[in-house]
Amino acid sequence: MDLIHLADPDGTRCIVRVTGRSQPGVLTGHDILHADVLVSASFLDARLDLYLFQHDLDSWEQELSNLGPGQTVSIGGDRGLSLDIHVHEDGWLSVQVSDPDRLTTALRTRPQEDWIAEHRGRLEQVRLTWPREVIETAPGAYEWSPNRKR
Repeated sequence: MDLIHLADPDGTRCIVRVTGRSQPGVLTGHDILHADVLVSASFLDARLDLYLFQHDLDSWEQELSNLGPGQTVSIGGDRGLSLDIHVHEDGWLSVQVSDPDRLTTALRTRPQEDWIAEHRGRLEQVRLTWPREVIETAPGAYEWSPNRKR
């Protein structure tokens, strides 16, 4: 399921495709999601790994809500790969993908007008598919949520 899907007719694309839980059934890793970051342009075709914590999804939602021209939204970054999307005044986006161990690249693409609303919907679908099922009862102490689907 694509959390982020930015593509243009020229074949430039940046997709963050959530593929599932990182460690299903393991209390401390159950809510961590694994994603493939797919980046393509005339000069590049790459697939990189990204692990998303629930707070990454919360931050992504907040940043999308406040995003406007001249601003940047980010996901990842504190644990390796980071993805930054900068909105230009003319509607174009600059996308920077940086994986310190493998590659750093920048792309420029023009999204559809309603791309922010579309991405809010994508986030909601990811959350419905892989809901939060672990709660932290104290720092470093976890238990299954009573709402967990089994």
